[in-house]
Amino acid sequence: MKTQSLWIVEPGRAEVREEELPTLTPGAVLLEAHVSAISPGTERLMFHGNAGQQAQLDATLPSLQDLAGYPMKYGYATVGRIVELGQEVDRSLLDRWALALHPHQAHLACPAEDLVLLPAGIDSEAAAFLPNVETSLSLVHDGRPLAGERVLVLGLGVVGQLTAMLLGQFPLADLVAVEPLANRRQLAVTRRLTAVASFEEILDRLSPDQAPGFDMAFELSGNPQALTAAINAVGYDGRVVIGSWYGDRMTPVALGTHFHRNHIRLISSQVSRIPPALRGLWTKARRFGEAIRLLPALRPAELITHRLPLAEAPDAYALLDHPSEAVGILILYPPAASNGHA
Repeated sequence: MKTQSLWIVEPGRAEVREEELPTLTPGAVLLEAHVSAISPGTERLMFHGNAGQQAQLDATLPSLQDLAGYPMKYGYATVGRIVELGQEVDRSLLDRWALALHPHQAHLACPAEDLVLLPAGIDSEAAAFLPNVETSLSLVHDGRPLAGERVLVLGLGVVGQLTAMLLGQFPLADLVAVEPLANRRQLAVTRRLTAVASFEEILDRLSPDQAPGFDMAFELSGNPQALTAAINAVGYDGRVVIGSWYGDRMTPVALGTHFHRNHIRLISSQVSRIPPALRGLWTKARRFGEAIRLLPALRPAELITHRLPLAEAPDAYALLDHPSEAVGILILYPPAASNGHA
């Protein structure tokens, strides 16, 4: 069976290619894709060749283990329907909807155990954001917000919006986001988040008794220069959770008097593994289950600004260079499913 998939042929150029699917192994299924989501930060780095010298980007995803160079397929948010089963697969999985952590492709042959099965009633477009919701949940787990804390989020892309929404469920004293792009600030306002254009505007919000600054900042802008702003924003024993992946981009970071005298903690956060402190009770399966539970409240479909058919998918990468226009970008696959829900 032949299918079509999106390839990054070389830095700055992508195309849709036809390829032959492997024969289903006994434990595999065939997933017919309905929609997949572009990961704006990571895939922009991959598209422009700024990912750095890291061929293995996520050790937990079998579909991303062979990224030694271009051409490559990349992506991890495909939602579709199971249309064929291997001999050893439970027959009840036929016609079930699932999320595959797999690059953009119209049909996928993959082990049944690698899929995230979706409950009935989950909208397929919303489900395509589940990896982003899991990332946001991982960020919050790493930050460990406390009741009454003042929290700052830098960057309101997809992950920034979802993280801020998730933080909004905590009894915080203050939650503010910094986002220079007006379209993203407006999107945040419609989602009942407080967003300002610059860190300087935040200073006007702080009363004299709040002079030390924020208890915690999440750097989710993707801009390495924002890390200094995050460090300057927190006070004594403040935490800075770094969720951005900068790839091979580098910039000086201010680790001077403010950083050292205030014992500021920099916390790296990456979704591929469970943090050591949580491994006693948390697993990837549990965290994904929690992401599914949170999905309706976080309303990720509101973040969709563009939907492109697979034939126009190379244009999706060009949209990533226009963040003032694009936030959430989905690829749609023919034939269209009978409905848009799992």
